[in-house]
Amino acid sequence: MYVNVNSIGLTWLLILKTCCLRIGPRLDVVCAKIASVSGCVLSWVSEIKYLGVYIVNSRSFKCSVDAARHAFYRSANAIFGKIGRIASEEVTLQLIQSKSVPLLLYGLEACPLNKSQLNSLDFVINRFFIYLFYLIIKAKGHTGHLHCSKTYT
Repeated sequence: MYVNVNSIGLTWLLILKTCCLRIGPRLDVVCAKIASVSGCVLSWVSEIKYLGVYIVNSRSFKCSVDAARHAFYRSANAIFGKIGRIASEEVTLQLIQSKSVPLLLYGLEACPLNKSQLNSLDFVINRFFIYLFYLIIKAKGHTGHLHCSKTYT
């Protein structure tokens, strides 16, 4: 069964970039194919990018943080690749805060995040600090092993 979208008046360019995503309790049900006036059928996808935020199909509105994590890692690695151990810790942290962290946090205020997604974002930041301070310790001639002791009173 084809649904005609003649009344919408989609142009050829928009048809090539347009796709459909289903959110709600009936997301597993096969939907009718939507065809344009020219006969092009719109595709049904499991994830779309809208204004830089990736929305995934699920039973409730849900966003993906995978692309944000990848963008953060890509930016942080570019910064480390350019400055390496030449810059001080303060400069490195300022560059990461001004260039990489906005990539990680962009659009998250519009997305309801569950606990696993929050833990995933925490892991990204924690892994960055572990990597940064491991490089600092290694550069200062230490063995690279951190020995921490916790005292209980």
